Amino acid sequence: MNICVFLSGADLDERYTRPAREFAELIGKGGHTLVWGGSDTGLMKVVADGVQESGGRLVGISVSFLRDWARKDADEMVIAKDLAERKALLLAGSDAVVVLAGGLGTLDEATEVLELKKHKLHNKPVVLLNTAGFYDGLTLQLRRMEKEGFLPVPLAELVFVADEGAAALAHLEESAATR
Repeated sequence: MNICVFLSGADLDERYTRPAREFAELIGKGGHTLVWGGSDTGLMKVVADGVQESGGRLVGISVSFLRDWARKDADEMVIAKDLAERKALLLAGSDAVVVLAGGLGTLDEATEVLELKKHKLHNKPVVLLNTAGFYDGLTLQLRRMEKEGFLPVPLAELVFVADEGAAALAHLEESAATR
């Protein structure tokens, strides 16, 4: 399975890097491919290292202005012209999406993927990996949107929230088996 992971390129505390590394190792050991932003920095590097060292493949999709930070030893590296093209290529090249801790770029990617799914423009499973409660605020907001009628489909059809990588991967594998 090609698993797109949206996440930060920043250097982060161990409470984020350790669970991200553990999830990455599950991807690699499962024989899956990581499809990610292609960066060799921060949390992106932690996940790519974990996948690669555990036997998984790396497909990076960077963007021209970040080319200097692209991972040199990825199995594949595509350079998109801009962030919009990068998001489209990440989604097109994946069977599932997992959102790890990240900043504005990650939030932008996550909300776009959910919006596209809401409109049935893709039917790929989407998981928020809520490491250390990072997405508690977002899940609270999403539940409010559902409760107050802002979501035309049930939240459970849009996204699965997992506190641990093993639960995230189990959900993806189960979703793949029923598709």
